[in-house]
Amino acid sequence: MPQLDTSTWLINIASMILTLFIAFQLKISKHSYPAHPETKTTKTTKHFTPWELKWTKIYLPLSLPQQ
Repeated sequence: MPQLDTSTWLINIASMILTLFIAFQLKISKHSYPAHPETKTTKTTKHFTPWELKWTKIYLPLSLPQQ
């Protein structure tokens, strides 16, 4: 049974990590960021649900007055 040659694994892994680092650096450097970021004002819209139109009250057994 032949032995697995692992002598080149370190070089392969190191070069792969270096290549990925360079690729991500190039990708990030091409991204354009706004010069002066400003906060956006978002308008909140109220969503009405059917149960909000009705008056309902739920009495829990523990919230009833003590007798």
